[in-house]
Amino acid sequence: MQLTELEIEDMKNFINSLNLKNDSIVVVEGKRDSTALRNLGFCGKLCEFHRFKGLARFVDSVASYKNIIVLLDGDRKGKYLTSKIITQLERRTKVDLSFKRKLARITRGKIRYIEDLAMYTQFFQ
Repeated sequence: MQLTELEIEDMKNFINSLNLKNDSIVVVEGKRDSTALRNLGFCGKLCEFHRFKGLARFVDSVASYKNIIVLLDGDRKGKYLTSKIITQLERRTKVDLSFKRKLARITRGKIRYIEDLAMYTQFFQ
C-alpha cells in the first residue's frame, strides 16, 4: 500500500495527540492492536478488551477513568463491541470516539484493523 507524506505526517500528529490525553485510557481489542500502537510511539494507558473475558468485567474495570478512548476494529465485531461499550458506560464516564473517526479520515478508510497500523512503523524510526 502506497502512503503519502501527508498521511504519514497526519499519523504522527494522531499519535502525538493521543499521547497528550493524560487522563484517558485507550481501549483496543487485543495484543496485536496494542503492539501496533506502542510501536508507533504511543506511551499512554492502554487496555486490551479481550483480557477481561467479558463485557461486565471490562466495564467494571474501566468505569473509574474520566475518559475512555475506544479504538476497536472497524469490522462487524468491533462495531458491535463499540456499541455495547457505549451503552454500558455512557452514564458512568465519557466515551470518546473522536480518535476512531480521525483514524478513519487519516487512512481514508484503508485501515479497518488497528493492528494494520504496523505498516506505518517504518516511518516512525
